[in-house]
Amino acid sequence: MMDREDRKANFHRLLSVESCSSDVSSDSCEYYQTEIFGLLPSSQAHRPHADAVTHDPDETFGTNTVSWNPSVPLRALPVCLQGKRDIRERQHLRRRSIGSWDSWRRSQQTARRRLKEDVGGALSGLLPWRHTIHKIEGQFGVGVKAYFVFLRYLLCLNLLYCVIIAGSVLAPTLVFRQNSGLQSPPLGYKDIFVGSGVLENSPVFHSFYTRGSLDLDCINTPLLFLLGMISVLFLSIIMVVRRTVVGYKHSWLTGNRFSSNLSYKVFCGWDFSIQDSQAASLKQNFIRNELKMDLEEQTFNERVQRRSLRLWVRLIFLRVFLNFLVLVLLGSAFALIYYTIFLSQTESVSLMLEYLPPITMATINYILPHIFNKVSEFEDYSLTIQLNLTLIRSIFLKLASLGIYLFSLRSPANHKICRENAFGKEMYKLTIFNFLECFFNAFFVAYPRTFLVERFPSSSLAQILGKKQFEIPFNVLDLVNSQTVTWVGVFYCPLLPAISALRLMILFHLKKFTVMRCCVPAQRMFRTASSSVLFHFMLLLGLAMSVVTLVVNINRFVPGGCGPFQDRDVFNVTSVCLKTLPEPVQNTIRYISSEAFAIALILAEVVILTSYVSRGRANRKAIERLKDMLVML
Repeated sequence: MMDREDRKANFHRLLSVESCSSDVSSDSCEYYQTEIFGLLPSSQAHRPHADAVTHDPDETFGTNTVSWNPSVPLRALPVCLQGKRDIRERQHLRRRSIGSWDSWRRSQQTARRRLKEDVGGALSGLLPWRHTIHKIEGQFGVGVKAYFVFLRYLLCLNLLYCVIIAGSVLAPTLVFRQNSGLQSPPLGYKDIFVGSGVLENSPVFHSFYTRGSLDLDCINTPLLFLLGMISVLFLSIIMVVRRTVVGYKHSWLTGNRFSSNLSYKVFCGWDFSIQDSQAASLKQNFIRNELKMDLEEQTFNERVQRRSLRLWVRLIFLRVFLNFLVLVLLGSAFALIYYTIFLSQTESVSLMLEYLPPITMATINYILPHIFNKVSEFEDYSLTIQLNLTLIRSIFLKLASLGIYLFSLRSPANHKICRENAFGKEMYKLTIFNFLECFFNAFFVAYPRTFLVERFPSSSLAQILGKKQFEIPFNVLDLVNSQTVTWVGVFYCPLLPAISALRLMILFHLKKFTVMRCCVPAQRMFRTASSSVLFHFMLLLGLAMSVVTLVVNINRFVPGGCGPFQDRDVFNVTSVCLKTLPEPVQNTIRYISSEAFAIALILAEVVILTSYVSRGRANRKAIERLKDMLVML
């Protein structure tokens, strides 16, 4: 009985989805660490001695519902200061009665936990724009905040790419590159937009990274270039997959069936340590937004329960028709994009024709997602499902249109030019055009609309337009699309991550200006737990698309072009280095690349996945029991 009550008390401190403290960083609020993990079978397997303390009657304080767990800091316990002092004294007494080894082990565990907390707090303090994002969250809700956190995550990712490329690709090439003696033409205004002229022979593009004087067997420019690009892709896969899986775990843990207590939010949601008036105003906005989301979900669920069979049948037919309409729109858009790409590949070299495919793609990607948003409103889903449906349809549109564009670039019209540079310039143009599109939308669409509404509020046009709301799905899709372009083009335009990082820095301030100056808070709130996971899942789809594109282009590579691989195939740059290694190392590498090792690896993965599936089932049952216990609290 005591153990069950202890479990109740610890689970009662479960945090709600958006009830993060104002002191923690935005990334820590993005995925919600809860104490429910300490009660799952998989977590208890790693703490065999944790429950021994809870059965000790000497460790009980106050009421019989809360007990001290050594893995939980004292400041996290829901007791008064005197109770914590009593626990501290009993803790010192108990240390005298245990052995020196156990005492040293527990002190080291405490020291490691405190070091981890200190390092985490220091790193969270180094995150850029933390207070700005916190302010945006208070005024516009967690949905808009999730967009800016996502933007900051992509910025950090691109800065990490810059470090890898600078160390493995750019620095060795600049040091050991042999001067060709060719005079570069002057930089013109058109060169900045299309990547021609002096930029074509600069470190921006693939042809700059020639073999040079660094020509050892295992240290040469082609090998360093290949290792740098593989490192970027593997790092991207690890970080994006980890972010997606961790987010899914927390969103599934506190999923649709989890509902926090409204009375708890009303009477216990206030932070009495707040002393600043601005922080108090932000906290009020947090609580108000949470209540709005709860009431919105409750109203929608009641309306769904009142639907009759006739309304359900009518709604199903309506949804089928609307999905058919979406497919027709997507097919028409793809046909138009392919036609404009065909026109741009003519002999004309005008700037307008060179940017005709990006302009067409940007126009379609701006109009159709708004149509998808209106279509989802007629389908009568909840606001969160409407957002996710719009995201899924729009990301399919953007990735498919980008795939058609990449397919059209499989072979340049002029075979005398460098194929790698030609492909890299197309990715460069897409990145530059994406930035110009965001700049134009901020200062020539959003701000004039706000100026008209504020200066002439009584005019009919101002009343029709009104101040815009920040459209989260479309802005997130722009980030995913631009990052996909960066991944696709990094092999052919190695400085593209640096250009993208600079673009994201400027984009943050542009979007901050748009949100704070030109937008009003949304009237309807939604929860970002599942949507944040969908953001990273879409990013994972873009990464998969970029990896497939890169593998296909490398397999079609023909030696004799330009860049570091002009005299040999891409995958053969390691053959000379492998022959110089010792015989045991060569045999090990051959075994790792053989089919026998692949079969053993697959069997090991099957065993590991089976273990995780069994653990997941046990956790699922424990979660259901704990949720039932939470209802009774």
